[in-house]
Amino acid sequence: MNEPETPAIEVRNLVKSYAKVNAVNDVSFSVAKGEILGFLGPNGAGKSTTMRILTGYLAANSGSVHICGFSVATQSDQVKRLIGYMPENNPLPEDMRVSEYLYYRGRLKEMSRKQLGHRIDEALELCDLKRVRHRIIGKLSKGFRQRVGIAEAILAEPPVIIMDEPTIGLDPHQILIVRDLIARLRGRMTVIISSHILPEIEMSCDRVLIINSGRIVAQGTPSDLRREILGKSLYDLEVSGPMADLPAFLHGVDTSLSIDVAGDANREGFHAVRLTSSKDEDLGEALLSAFARQGSLRVRSLARAHPTLEDVFLAATRRSWDTVDKSGAAGEAPAAPSNGSNGAQKKAP
Repeated sequence: MNEPETPAIEVRNLVKSYAKVNAVNDVSFSVAKGEILGFLGPNGAGKSTTMRILTGYLAANSGSVHICGFSVATQSDQVKRLIGYMPENNPLPEDMRVSEYLYYRGRLKEMSRKQLGHRIDEALELCDLKRVRHRIIGKLSKGFRQRVGIAEAILAEPPVIIMDEPTIGLDPHQILIVRDLIARLRGRMTVIISSHILPEIEMSCDRVLIINSGRIVAQGTPSDLRREILGKSLYDLEVSGPMADLPAFLHGVDTSLSIDVAGDANREGFHAVRLTSSKDEDLGEALLSAFARQGSLRVRSLARAHPTLEDVFLAATRRSWDTVDKSGAAGEAPAAPSNGSNGAQKKAP
């Protein structure tokens, strides 16, 4: 019988406290080899703290982290050879040229000179940096600096890539480049991405993990989370006629249908109405057929709405805050200290 494959990343019961407040509170998750995971949460939720613990920047109070089977706490040298890390505020040397910096970082990563030339060219190509390879980093825009950080993270082709806000400061064209780059990594490397640009996470990631107040509040594929968190189907309707008749009409079509939001009539007399149903099956055809059989209500448009990852994120975090309020637990944990405020600084892996 084949043994189950070791996850690329395995986190168990992770706890990190600052001044007796848990910034990370009993967090557990795993990431399969070749999987791309989106790591989401509001400011101060514990995302950056968790990612710094994964890379060995911070020590946890308790719990365990294993990267490709190696313990971050006891085998940090091996772990750092397996990780490419791009922190949110990437401390790039401003007096070095792009190609010089990548060569310097490659040598620190123990890459051979023969291997390094090819890999630098490949990383520059992937990150669309060839035209600035001889430019001084300090004279580059923030978008170009972000891409230099990504190029450095993937340079040695480590099995695990961790990126904290990789698209921050990028214009739409550059975001597309990063999205395409991440897609090319799928299956080759395991990637964790933290970002506030939720559409990018939805389009790039196989699975999403949402953290709030130091705890995981939801995880799964975007489609699974829609069903789990929202638990309802949504329909957008434009209708005119006696609106007082609409609730009874909907109940006659399907007892699960109800009005969520109804707007005022526009100049043409149509109301924009958001309907909800607890059923996952599509009720659009049944609704249109029922409207056609009656004469008082007139429909101009009907479409099934598809909730975005932003809807899921807001619902999941709101639900977790409601749980905290009801239990009387402490409020949201503070944000982790920035790189500059951590007294025991460690060099990037």
